[in-house]
Amino acid sequence: MITQDISEIPQKLVDAANAVLDWHWQETEVGGVDWHMAVASDPDAMLVEACERQDAGEEGVIDPFWATTWRAAAGLDRFLQSIDVKGKSILELGCGTGHVGIAAAIRGADVVLTDGVEDPLHLVRMSSYPVRSRCQIQRLRFGQDELPERFPILLGSDVTYLRQLWPELLECIEQHLAPDGVVFLSDPCRIIGNEFREWIKPHPFDYVEHKVQMDDDPEHPIRVMELRREAVN
Repeated sequence: MITQDISEIPQKLVDAANAVLDWHWQETEVGGVDWHMAVASDPDAMLVEACERQDAGEEGVIDPFWATTWRAAAGLDRFLQSIDVKGKSILELGCGTGHVGIAAAIRGADVVLTDGVEDPLHLVRMSSYPVRSRCQIQRLRFGQDELPERFPILLGSDVTYLRQLWPELLECIEQHLAPDGVVFLSDPCRIIGNEFREWIKPHPFDYVEHKVQMDDDPEHPIRVMELRREAVN
């Protein structure tokens, strides 16, 4: 069984995170084991600050929604229990705190965890340290950056919340999904997620929807949208 000792994390990783973020350790279940995740200490304050900077006319300021571990990540983590990911090459899009990618690595996958901004990646490098041999961590902006590798599995939790990002998300999927690959995207059954479901259906994917019941709120399951490339006759 994989164990985690946060005292073993190199000081240079801690210093890098301290230089840009106010953060703390939070224990949660990841990949079926108790795990310490490095998380932002005050996500609400970060969002307020970002909004103030945007209102002041500053360009390039991105809302720090990554700073919170959403239920959709925990739901996708639980969904991965039903999939054999051991030894598989996986790309996580918009990893945020890295919950899903780390869960896949704990289960034996080789994972590239990416996000469009650099700040959360400092936390992911610390949280993933015990499984670092199976994790690569780097910045990937939808519609702007492209990796040379194609992956059989793509994962994303709460990456469908903004309509403006859908074309860039689709471009990123097209760029990085292997010909016989599968995409799993999770959300908490938001209305905007329903709209994304209808938006994506005309594109060349076979669509299947799964529901994952969660212990914290069984009446509000997490949706996992499964997208597979349509077979070419």
